[in-house]
Formats: sequence, C-alpha cells, structure tokens
Amino acid sequence: MANTYTQIHIHAIFAVQNRQSLIRNEWENDLYKYITGIISNHNHKLLQINGMPDHVHMLIGLRPYQSLSELMKYVKQDSSKWLNQNVLYNSKFTWQDGFGAFSYSKSQVPGVIKYIQNQKEHHKKRSFKEEYLDFLKKFDVDFDERYIFKPIE
Repeated sequence: MANTYTQIHIHAIFAVQNRQSLIRNEWENDLYKYITGIISNHNHKLLQINGMPDHVHMLIGLRPYQSLSELMKYVKQDSSKWLNQNVLYNSKFTWQDGFGAFSYSKSQVPGVIKYIQNQKEHHKKRSFKEEYLDFLKKFDVDFDERYIFKPIE
C-alpha cells in the first residue's frame, strides 16, 4: 500500500487451553522464536514476547494490511501445529479460543516491553486471571466474566 503510514502497537495476550501450565522452560524460547517467525512471515514486527506456563504476552508492531484477528489465527494455529509435531504431550496441545489485545502509543512501548519481559516477576504477586481482568478494566473493555476463562474440564 503505497503512501500508507502507520504506527500501531498492540499488546496481545492469549492462554493455553483450560489455562493448563503446558509451556515448559526447556522449550519456551524455541516456541517464542517460532512465533516470532510467524509474525515476521506476515510482515509484522514482534517487539517483545514472553509469558508463563499457561499464557503468552506479545507486543507487535502491526501493519495495516492484515487484521489482528487473522494474524492471531495464524500465530495460534501454526504454533499449535509446531508444538504438536515437536513437543511430546499425552494429548493434543491447543490454545484457548480468543485473545486480549490492547493498543499503546509509541511513548508507552518501552514500559510495555519491560512489563512483558518481567512476566515471571509479576506472577509471583498475582494470577493470570487477576492480571487479565485488570487489563480489561484498565482499558475499559466491556466483558462478561462467564466468557473470560473457559472452565477447566
């Protein structure tokens, strides 16, 4: 798209199905590299990625020619496929449906990067559910708590 200039910074958060702690320290960096490749192959820029055993945070420099929903579909679909082919589980790995996405200005990017880098420290003090609900409230996102987290089956 000639003459299209944008600056779109999106903090995306998504969880492992049923919030199970399936992301292992031994291969989480490989998962993050793989997700970085997916985003790069779609011509977006991954500014930061990190997470916990049950969820992932990403800060993306999003290009305007692809919707965030479509990009997230590929991130989750392709990374699930990679995990199922390369990591041994007793069952199939899947990400939970949906995601959270929050936009930031350029001046806020360094703080968001630091926040994502320090996930393990943040979660010593609060749960993923508390963190996620805080984001929804901070950004004034309407939600029905019944649909935020699928019950663990």
